[in-house]
Amino acid sequence: MPRPPVVLVIAGSDSGGGAGIQADLKTAMALGAHAATVITAVTAQNSLGVQGVWPLPTDAVIAQFRSVLDDIGADAVKVGMLGTAELVECVRELLEPLRGQVPIVIDPVCASKHGDPLLAADALSSLARGILPLATVATPNTPEAELLLCSLRGEAVSIDSAHAQRAAADALVAAGAQWALVKGGHCPDPDNPAESTDVLSDGSAHFTFSAARADTEHTHGTGCTLASAVASGLAQGMDVRAAVERAKGYITGAIAGGYPLGAGIGPVDHAWRWR
Repeated sequence: MPRPPVVLVIAGSDSGGGAGIQADLKTAMALGAHAATVITAVTAQNSLGVQGVWPLPTDAVIAQFRSVLDDIGADAVKVGMLGTAELVECVRELLEPLRGQVPIVIDPVCASKHGDPLLAADALSSLARGILPLATVATPNTPEAELLLCSLRGEAVSIDSAHAQRAAADALVAAGAQWALVKGGHCPDPDNPAESTDVLSDGSAHFTFSAARADTEHTHGTGCTLASAVASGLAQGMDVRAAVERAKGYITGAIAGGYPLGAGIGPVDHAWRWR
């Protein structure tokens, strides 16, 4: 068998299996790519929330990165939870030589589905100024985009409409990302509340991707899954627009198939195509 496209995922572990590294692995497999991993933090979490977070030492992150890249290589990189300012700077230094050589998808993870913080307050500025400019595609939801732009501008930002999503995507590109995909799951359109619309921009061209909202509370892992789906497409040679379009279709089906697991918010179904 030929070598499959490889996505190097740099992110935290989710003990509940619905998000983080676990979601990244399942997404890449579902879409025909191979995911190698650099774990940045171990979390204790379940359907009810996050009970603990333990960032890994930078030496462990560097060793994982070099072990994978020096032998297996990577056709795309996906960055998720980094957690601390120290880890943000460590990952920035690791990725800098890959800028322009390998597609990099940045999912600026700031909080869990339950609102539990997954990024230290002093790390936000480093993420906005150090990691964002490395992105081939940045994939924030609207609360994450608000935090990034607030950090960059020094003032509060509100994204409450499709027009504001487009402006935010343009602003993130102006801040250094090649493309920005501002997701609309947290931003219902008052004119069309039955749909969720994501806005993709490279600063001049704009594309929208809409899907019907599923009637489910089981949406754990949506952000990780979408970003890894985009990275898988880029690793397979798709252009950004095509990779985002396929990723939107995949996450839409996964959300519709979300299932109960535990007493709280269950995960999306990464294997929905085979059920």
